[in-house]
Amino acid sequence: MTTASGDAESRASPSTPMTPPDGGVRAWMVLAASFLCNGLLFGIINTYGVIYVYLLKDLETAKVPDAASKASLVGSLCIGTTFLISPVAGVLTDRWGIRLTTAVGGVLASSGMLFSSFVTQNVYALYGTYGVLFGVGASLTYTPSLVVLGHYFRRYLGVANGLVAAGSSVFSVLLPYPLEWLLQRFGFSGSLLLLAAMMSLIIGCSMLFKPLAPPTPAPGRTELFNVDIWKRRKYVIWALAIPTALFGYFVPYVHMVKYVSTRFEGEDGKILILFIGLASGVGRLVFGRIADVPRVDRIFLQQISFFCIGVATMLLTVTDSFAVMKVLALVMGLFDGCFISLLGPIAFQLCGQRGATQAIGCLLGLCSVPLTVGPFIAGLLFDHLGSYRLPFLLAGVPPVICSMLMFAVRCVPDDAKEDAAESDDLMVKSAQLQPAADKCANGSALKAHAGGGSAGASPGTWIRLQGLQGLQGLLVEERLCVRVALLAAPRSPGRRHSYSQLA
Repeated sequence: MTTASGDAESRASPSTPMTPPDGGVRAWMVLAASFLCNGLLFGIINTYGVIYVYLLKDLETAKVPDAASKASLVGSLCIGTTFLISPVAGVLTDRWGIRLTTAVGGVLASSGMLFSSFVTQNVYALYGTYGVLFGVGASLTYTPSLVVLGHYFRRYLGVANGLVAAGSSVFSVLLPYPLEWLLQRFGFSGSLLLLAAMMSLIIGCSMLFKPLAPPTPAPGRTELFNVDIWKRRKYVIWALAIPTALFGYFVPYVHMVKYVSTRFEGEDGKILILFIGLASGVGRLVFGRIADVPRVDRIFLQQISFFCIGVATMLLTVTDSFAVMKVLALVMGLFDGCFISLLGPIAFQLCGQRGATQAIGCLLGLCSVPLTVGPFIAGLLFDHLGSYRLPFLLAGVPPVICSMLMFAVRCVPDDAKEDAAESDDLMVKSAQLQPAADKCANGSALKAHAGGGSAGASPGTWIRLQGLQGLQGLLVEERLCVRVALLAAPRSPGRRHSYSQLA
């Protein structure tokens, strides 16, 4: 991954490898800042259903035609723009650097909320301020906040992504009732001013996003767009299948509160949004940890999550029990957490570290259309039918279809040409056996499980070892002590390797 000139502190000599520390004070501070960024942004996006009710009431009072679809379009434009700009955010992250891109995103997100507070009576102006401007700022913040985790975590990347993704869940749980209190106390305009102040915290978080120094590319070889990711057939199938599910994904977040008010008189729909957020946070942590288990199939986990989300969404239309609605909301949230927490790890797995930034950005860009269109169509159907039964039923179909389409990822072979270009095979030269004390002093006595070593090699011969990119120091393989010479490019995304420290 190319680091922009804007991050002068990230420059290093071409020989300096990027070795994620997988912990330490700096790494956990970065993770906390990413957590806050994601929480602020998606907490507000996910609780738009609370704002939607107030905006819809204002539009209906003003006798605006198709009020439900117009009010829902404000929120769906916001999340749609967030994902639409993601490919650009990926490129800007490579060009400007993680820190500067995040700071610019914070400024735009805060400005979007600030400007929205002055145009609350004009829904068309809100399309531009709340929908587009805030969405652009959210996108420029979200993409680098995921990418920076790859600089500080490798072995625990799934857990790190799960923790950061849980930020949106935590804020989705905490915000609905305070947000309604703000709307009742200060009105729509005053509430947006306070939200603008909250968004400015992102600028401070960006100061912590100092990337570790990767190798500096050779002059003239820097590419604005990484076209190599589109040569990876597994990624192409995965990136085209995911958007299919999202035509119905955001419908409950926008329309759930209103749906409950029309279906279950006297019940509070905000509690379902709270349940979705709470379960989603648990899912992100649990499945983020599961994703780090070497033999776990991350893509299959995502398939299961989409299937369960789709079925649960459709079941919302057939139950007459609000208690069952709560259970279904918990199921939706749990598997929503699974889906979200696996996006980053799967992108790194399929496209490698160098391609992950734009792989995530392009995927989110493809997701923008269904995320924008889905809630709008649901609102349009409600305007004409006066019921949410059909919109919610239709919203559950795309995730189920996506879960089936993703089986195609297994039907194509690994991208051998690209894997060879980014091979992480190492050539190491064997050395004389050293006393155990020397090995302990170096602190890097490891046993490789990736295979390829030769126990019978004599000193001075070259041994081919696979899957140990970034390992420098002493390697113990069947009592043969060798000094590792790193001669390879970043690790191949198609393979899983593991190694454990010897006692």
